[in-house]
Amino acid sequence: MDKILEALVSSSHPLAVKKAIVKKVVEAAEKEVTEEQCQALYALAARLILVGEDAFQRQVGQQVQEAYARYHRDEFARFLTKEFVLSLLQQGYGPLERRDPAIVDFLHGCLRLLISCPAVLEVAATLQTEVLRVACERPDAPLCARLAALLSDFPQCMPRDKTKVLFCQQLVRTISSFQCPASRDRELREYVSQVNRVSALLQGVWKADPATLLPSLQEVFAVISSTDSSSEPSIALASLVQHIPLQMITVLIKSLTTDQNVRDASMIQALCRMIDWLSWPLANHVDTWVIALLKGLAAVQKFTILIDVTLLKIELVFNRLWYPIVRQGALAVLSHMLLSFQHSPEAFHLVVPHMVLLVQSLRSDGLPTSHAFLLQFTELIHCMMYQYSGFPDLYDNILESIKDLPKPSEEQIKLFLNQSAWTSQSNSFASGLLRLTGKSETGKTGLINLGNTCYMNSVLQSLFMATDFRRRVLSLQLNGGSALMKKLQLLFAFLAHTQRAAYAPRHFFEASRPPWFTTGSQQDCSEYLRFLLDRLHEEEKTVKALQGKPSPAVSDGPSAAADGCEDHTAAKVRAEEVGPTLVESMFGGRLSTGICCLQCHSVSEKEEPFTDLSLAFCPSAAAEEPFSGQACHGPVNGGSESSEGVSKESSSSSLAPDSERTTLSVTDMMKYLLAPEILDGENRYFCECCGTLQRAERAVRVVAAPEYLILTLLRFSYDAAQHVRRKILDNAHIPLHISLPLHQQRSSSSSSSFRLPFQTQLDSHENGENLAKKLKPSRREEEDEEGGQSGGLDRQKEQREVEIPYVLSSVVMHSGMSSESGHYYSYGRNVNAVDGVCSTAANHCLPAGSKGVEPSGSCPPQSISTAQEVEGCLDQSSRDWFLFNDSRVTFTNFQSVQNITSRFPKDTAYVLIYRKQETGRPPGANGISINGLRLSGEPPLQKELMDAITKDNKLFLQEQELNARTRALQAATASCSFRPNGYDDNEPPGSCGPSGGGGGGGFNTVSRLVF
Repeated sequence: MDKILEALVSSSHPLAVKKAIVKKVVEAAEKEVTEEQCQALYALAARLILVGEDAFQRQVGQQVQEAYARYHRDEFARFLTKEFVLSLLQQGYGPLERRDPAIVDFLHGCLRLLISCPAVLEVAATLQTEVLRVACERPDAPLCARLAALLSDFPQCMPRDKTKVLFCQQLVRTISSFQCPASRDRELREYVSQVNRVSALLQGVWKADPATLLPSLQEVFAVISSTDSSSEPSIALASLVQHIPLQMITVLIKSLTTDQNVRDASMIQALCRMIDWLSWPLANHVDTWVIALLKGLAAVQKFTILIDVTLLKIELVFNRLWYPIVRQGALAVLSHMLLSFQHSPEAFHLVVPHMVLLVQSLRSDGLPTSHAFLLQFTELIHCMMYQYSGFPDLYDNILESIKDLPKPSEEQIKLFLNQSAWTSQSNSFASGLLRLTGKSETGKTGLINLGNTCYMNSVLQSLFMATDFRRRVLSLQLNGGSALMKKLQLLFAFLAHTQRAAYAPRHFFEASRPPWFTTGSQQDCSEYLRFLLDRLHEEEKTVKALQGKPSPAVSDGPSAAADGCEDHTAAKVRAEEVGPTLVESMFGGRLSTGICCLQCHSVSEKEEPFTDLSLAFCPSAAAEEPFSGQACHGPVNGGSESSEGVSKESSSSSLAPDSERTTLSVTDMMKYLLAPEILDGENRYFCECCGTLQRAERAVRVVAAPEYLILTLLRFSYDAAQHVRRKILDNAHIPLHISLPLHQQRSSSSSSSFRLPFQTQLDSHENGENLAKKLKPSRREEEDEEGGQSGGLDRQKEQREVEIPYVLSSVVMHSGMSSESGHYYSYGRNVNAVDGVCSTAANHCLPAGSKGVEPSGSCPPQSISTAQEVEGCLDQSSRDWFLFNDSRVTFTNFQSVQNITSRFPKDTAYVLIYRKQETGRPPGANGISINGLRLSGEPPLQKELMDAITKDNKLFLQEQELNARTRALQAATASCSFRPNGYDDNEPPGSCGPSGGGGGGGFNTVSRLVF
């Protein structure tokens, strides 16, 4: 019968005739057939199935085999012998090679026919060995997919025990060797389907035997981390990722990132190849694992790897955004790589040229998911342009393409950047010594105490938080002549953009330290601030004068010295003509001091510039007691309770008449400074008109209000009995808003040129003490002057008084008992001329009339409650204020600022900086914008500054990495104590000890290390 069938299928008879005869042969299977005939038919069927010339012959072979195996199963079991199976798998069949998928399909079909026969167990035992051998030979995807289908249907053919782990590892290797020569869509889909069937087989093995999972994944890492350039592993390995339980992320990342045997080159290769997996369609969780590994490397401070991989692969990841099937995962990885790469714009600028085309494509492709994706992509663009806002030429076209799409708020952008930074990643499986010393959650940078330099650090942080001054400094185009301003500009750039937790301002300290300041000793921060502003002002004035000066001719004659003198004089004249300096425009104001003779009413008036106002403490005696002319400051050794029980009745310096006050206010001290005083007795004034000593009235008025008002509280007084300088510990209430009375003359005269008063204020404390000893009029004298001597200074010129609103920007605190010891720290917040106004209620101080105006600068009583409401409104946020304590920066609130002295009596406000408020523009009007879109309030950094920061950030990351590796090597053999960089909650916020400043410890202490 087999001969007849073989001749029939190869004959030229019509197909219908052939099918009819084949049907007779198949039906004959139900009848009794001899052993010899069965074996002959099985052999013929195998030959037709494996090497049939056409589909008809292969179909006939399938029909004959199934029919006779069903009715003669024992004979079929004796046909499918171990030897026959080994021959097929090891030698092939006729023209078929042993690696032909048709052989595995044939065996798979035979096993289906023997599924309930005991003989299948013998075949399964043979296949267990052969399957492992086939996997070791690296079969291609079609054969491996057929093998996976066989093993899925017949798990008893799977290798057992130890060989199962080996089989899984070899199968991983096999997948890594897959190649996809197909180029047409149908072939690509078939290839992906084949790979997915193989990965599904591994998934089934992992579920059935979890012990095989970790060795398999270790094999995956061994493959992708290989630096052998002769073979590149296939991205088909990405198909395995979706089958790895997400619960294993922590364990696996710990194993990879903390293994000291994994070399950097291997980790780079592994990470790059995992990023390549983003190209694999339908592979879930690839982005999750890539981001987890990136974070794990950042947590153990392997920044060199992150930098190399980001720059190498960022463009490839971006290109994946063009393909909708892998777009979402690619965006997640791209966002993390860009947002975390914060030390340099290099990575972002690699993909900037391609963004406009991608945006246009997303708008026009018509896919339902494209719009939502475009919104996410736009959010990423805004974050990166905010981080690196100094390249308008690169960003202009991008902003134009997304101008109609929503933009995240500045707070959201800062949150994204802070959460994504490498230095913000925490490593839960690393020891305490391996933890990063990155920035705090505030995102602000501290200043390292260089040895009792807290006085400088507190001043610099306060100036940095003066938002408009900082922006002006960073936007300056400086030349070689502005040495100190250039160093301040670099310092501000580092405070804004460095990734270090704290910056060491050594170069700026050397350049700005007054020559009489002893290095390593505590100094007066107010004196340092005056010196610094004076130096910056004089330097800019000199540079402007020299820039306007023509190049002098070379002269060797005797008149050279005289010419030089003339040039110097001309330079001074030119300096007065070039306009105000930056310090003058930001901090400069003018005071007018007038003395009016109460006999002839002649007035002597003098104007002088100021950069800060020194406020003396008001006398504590009751107003009804005649003032005796004693030094008018509070008790020297008193704390916050020193003024309890002292009553003050209504006076010109009282905010609330007929009320008792135990805490002095800064507003009271300002009114005390500006209140008129009567010169009488030994202090009588010599009137040139009268030619004799006469009673007179002396008044100080502000005629030009500064943009930033600096107030220095005169806390250090000279004790003549003990010949020592003591500190006044009285608590002073710090208002969030104040008003400065500005006197405007209707017929104003030209003002003299601006000159900083530093040389007249070197002995600032002595000057303050003299101010504190001013003679103020008693109530009787005021009534006499009002009733019998109308006019005075107010009668000489027609003037009007305008209340200028200010909002608090920063406060420098002093902790200690004297100016030669203790510690300085500061509170600050970002306030500019417009954004600091939260509501119209904040501007409650309106221009006063020309009559009946108190010279105290106080607001009307009905507006006091409004001001308190505004303060309460602004103080709700606990993240609005920052506490700068050398290298430590933390969040705080205004309530803490106001209550610090009541909690720690030695910690008192010393220098306050207020920002003048403007009401003519809407909030945020002074931001930098392109095409009408505000990028950021900060000006773009110049290339020189950006290069310096980028270089230092790379150095910092390398230092972090080296430090982490060194500690990891030492951790197993040595132990060291770690003291957190902080303070006990029950202790004052800071103090300068022998080691040189707040934060505790010297430079050799672990807690002081910032690299």
